[in-house]
Amino acid sequence: MARVNALVITGYGTNCENESAYALKAAGADSADIAYFSDLVAGHVRMDSYNYLLCPGGFLDGDDLGAAQAAALRWRWANTVDGSPVLDQLKALFDSGGIILGICNGFQLLCKLGLLPAVGGRYFERQVSLSYNDSGRFEDRWVRLKANPASPCVFTKGLDLLDVPIRHGEGKIIPMDEATFRAIQESNLVAVQYVDPATGEPTQEYPYNPNGSPLGIAGLTDPSGRILGLMPHPECYNHPTNHPSWTRGTDPAIPLGLAMLEAGVNYLRTR
Repeated sequence: MARVNALVITGYGTNCENESAYALKAAGADSADIAYFSDLVAGHVRMDSYNYLLCPGGFLDGDDLGAAQAAALRWRWANTVDGSPVLDQLKALFDSGGIILGICNGFQLLCKLGLLPAVGGRYFERQVSLSYNDSGRFEDRWVRLKANPASPCVFTKGLDLLDVPIRHGEGKIIPMDEATFRAIQESNLVAVQYVDPATGEPTQEYPYNPNGSPLGIAGLTDPSGRILGLMPHPECYNHPTNHPSWTRGTDPAIPLGLAMLEAGVNYLRTR
C-alpha cells in the first residue's frame, strides 16, 4: 500500500495549520508536516516527498486585496533559492498523482491560482472568484453539506451528508461568466453544497446557505477529482465532542468531517 505523506502550508496569517495536521494524522496519513511558505522559498522544505497537500484556513494576509489574492500572487511569482519557481513543485506534486485540499482561505487560494475549477482541463486560468457573503458579515457557525454523488472528487467518494463549521466573510462563488457556470454544472465540478437540514436539498436560503453562493455551492473540484476546495472546515470536526449537539446525540448516519480527509488518504493508499 502506498505511503501517504501530507504537507500543510502555513504562514502569512494562516491559523488552522495545527488542527489540519492533527486531522490528517487522525485520518490515517503516515506523516503530516507543517511548513511555512517561506520554508519552500528558502529550500528548507520541498514538495517532492509529499503526495497530499493541504492549504488550510485563517486570515491569510489579513484578507487584504480580497481573500487569498496576495497569496496567489506569491505562489505565482516566488522562486526558491536555486532560482526555480515554487509553483513548479506544486505542479509536480499534482502531475505525479498527488492530491490537493484547500479549506477556506485555501479554497480561495486554489480558485485564484486557477487550480479550481479548471473547466476543460484549463489549469492556472482563473475561472471563478469568491466575494463577500450576502449577509455582509463574517459567519461563524455550523452548516450541513451534501456531497454530489456524480462528482469525480476523490475526497467525497461514498459520502452523503456532512455537518461542519464555517468561519468566513468572503465565501460567495462568483463565476467569471455564464458559460463557465454552465460548464461547472455540466461537468459535475460542484463537489459539495449547502443544504436545508429539514429537506437535505441544496438551498439559497439563509442561514443554511451562509454566503449566497449560487446553487448552494460550498466546494468545487477539478476534472481529475484530485483537487478539492471548500469554504467549510471539515478538519475541525475530528471528534464527536466537537459538534455543538454532541451531548444531545448526533445523527449516526452523518459522519465526522474527518471522513473527507480519510477519503483522500484511502485514495492514495489504493491508487
